[in-house]
Amino acid sequence: MRMNNLPNDGTPLASNPLTRAVLEIDEYASGLGWDQPARLFALVDTAKLRAQEPALAGQLGLDEADEKDGSDAQAASLTPVEQDELPSGVPLDEFLGTIGWPDAVAGCAMTVERLMLPPSAEAAVPEDLDEEGLTKWVAQHPERQEVRMTVAVLRDGARESAVRLREKDATTEVLTGSDLVPGLAEALSATFEG
Repeated sequence: MRMNNLPNDGTPLASNPLTRAVLEIDEYASGLGWDQPARLFALVDTAKLRAQEPALAGQLGLDEADEKDGSDAQAASLTPVEQDELPSGVPLDEFLGTIGWPDAVAGCAMTVERLMLPPSAEAAVPEDLDEEGLTKWVAQHPERQEVRMTVAVLRDGARESAVRLREKDATTEVLTGSDLVPGLAEALSATFEG
């Protein structure tokens, strides 16, 4: 589904706190430009963060004075906290297998850039390619699309994703949905199972 995610004041229109967090992370990543490394975020309950870590909340600009009319939407919000840079040279699935989150973390999110092919091109993929050969084949395919995927999961199993095409790099063109990137959502969910 396409939606205009940001009205004039820059606040995401989505009512679900997880969707708002995904769109906030997507917008942050968009501001950094393309050709960026993967980024990992912890998602913390904003109200609990204010109560338990007021100094950190202040550093993140989450002062209680910023709340809008004490609305339920603000009370049920999630704050993304970017984690240290991911190690280079380690496959993403291996790295995610090493993560464990403290109880204070309600969920996590990740942004990753990838090349994708439309379903019509997938039938033409040669079967005898190893991973390196497949990557090279996709990179040379004329129908390839560069995408930035932002995926978030909560401990309770809730998921949300946003996908932005490089060729349609506009906030109004971001696709959102809970099942757009199921493999990455599964890998992120697994970080809460250990």
